[in-house]
Amino acid sequence: MSEQAPHRQEHLPNGQEEHEQEPKHQPRIYVASLSDYNAGRLHGKWLDAAQYPEALLAGISAMLAASPEPGAEEWAIHDYEQFCGVRLGEYDSIESLSKIALGIAEHGAAFGAWASYLGHDSWDDLDRFEDCYQGHWESLTDYAESLLEDLGLDEIIERAVPENLQPYVRIDAEALARDMSYSGELYAVDDDETGGVFLFWP
Repeated sequence: MSEQAPHRQEHLPNGQEEHEQEPKHQPRIYVASLSDYNAGRLHGKWLDAAQYPEALLAGISAMLAASPEPGAEEWAIHDYEQFCGVRLGEYDSIESLSKIALGIAEHGAAFGAWASYLGHDSWDDLDRFEDCYQGHWESLTDYAESLLEDLGLDEIIERAVPENLQPYVRIDAEALARDMSYSGELYAVDDDETGGVFLFWP
């Protein structure tokens, strides 16, 4: 896999990170003719996976039609790249593969993290990405701190606690984040490319 260009992270006001120059992902698959493979010959083609299923199937048909093996019809995925950690099988459905690749092309590594979290058996839920994705954060604790801030905790402390005691009143955001993760309220996937975590509401 080719290296991605370095990029800079910007911090949004609520602590969420934005990747100003996020690497562009171009998922690809290598499809091979099984008739040729069984005959001891390599015949296949790299295809841009971020296409609708019809276009991918057309590319596969063209690859098979160019095979020197008569009647080549069966094929398999023998390699892939830039799927952001998603593991593909030789015979994964073109429909699911297309949806994952298109999602990665649009949303980047976050969609790959979502597909990996779901796993093969739950790829029917890929369309729930935008409802469940809570952004890219430096850590679970940063997310919990932002959540407490959004709830107006500082204002509540100012109204309810004497000023001289306010510096000693704190909510343990790290423990809150840990408990949310343990209870299944929040799911974190490490971002191996740039650091931090992708967060999802399961």
